[in-house]
Amino acid sequence: MTVLLLRRLAFTVFALFVISIAVFAATMALPGDAAIAKLGASATPEALAALRSRMNLDAPLTTQYFDWLGSILRGDLGLSFTSSIPVADFIGPNVANSLVLLVITAVVAIPIATGLGVWMALRRDGVAERVSTLTLLVLMALPEFVVAVLLIALLSTNVVRLLPAVSIMDASRPWWQQAVLLVLPVLTLVLISLPYITRTVRASMAETLDSEFISMTRMKGVSEARVIWRHALPNIAGPWFQVTAQSIAYLAGGIVVVESVFQFPGVGYQLISAIASRDLPVIQALALLLAAFYILLNAVADMGTVAMTPTMRKGQR
Repeated sequence: MTVLLLRRLAFTVFALFVISIAVFAATMALPGDAAIAKLGASATPEALAALRSRMNLDAPLTTQYFDWLGSILRGDLGLSFTSSIPVADFIGPNVANSLVLLVITAVVAIPIATGLGVWMALRRDGVAERVSTLTLLVLMALPEFVVAVLLIALLSTNVVRLLPAVSIMDASRPWWQQAVLLVLPVLTLVLISLPYITRTVRASMAETLDSEFISMTRMKGVSEARVIWRHALPNIAGPWFQVTAQSIAYLAGGIVVVESVFQFPGVGYQLISAIASRDLPVIQALALLLAAFYILLNAVADMGTVAMTPTMRKGQR
């Protein structure tokens, strides 16, 4: 187990290093000029040259990369090109908003998906189970922005005007006083993540219920409720933990699209705005943050699966 942990940690560090190179290269390849974006097209060549020097944009790319990586390792994300304030302070409120969105989504989606998956495993081959399976397949096929737009059309237009179509929050008020603005983004993210967790739980539960271990337990006269709660559910803990962690990691990418559609002031919306203004330090910080979140959650998913699965745990000794 210790060897696996060290190996997974080494892979995570290496993956983050490779991603840092990819993020830096992608931001450097963006069209346009950050100095012109800041000063305007009417700026003099001297002013542009001075700004590029101050931003370190005139140094070789390798020098810029290692300077940037060194600053990241020291916890210094640099200064925003557009606001001239530290990037950490600039993106902090948006990161907090996105975390609130993800936590609420997880709290809502995980219990619903788990319960639905168990129910579908217990009602296999029934009409309701087949309808549920078809519905989940449709949701899996729909891109995030399509789900968001459909919800806006259903709940925020003349069809049923229940919720605001955009989630422009008042920064001076705490989020719980504006909770209604979170409903549509959370509902979109829940619908996006629901199929993956539900189908994995359903498949794992069905396989467990068909196992010889469960058959022997039933032959001993154990009640069906005890069979499910005491014997079947603990055996799907490994796959359940893995798909749950991976689904939350997947939402880190989907949240960019969802926040953009609803104009929710989170990481995704700020990333799109930073790209539009070519604010390189903000783009690099947000892209690296999203990538690190995805990789770390996948590492947690792998380690948690091994820890919760006795057969895999024995194989790693």
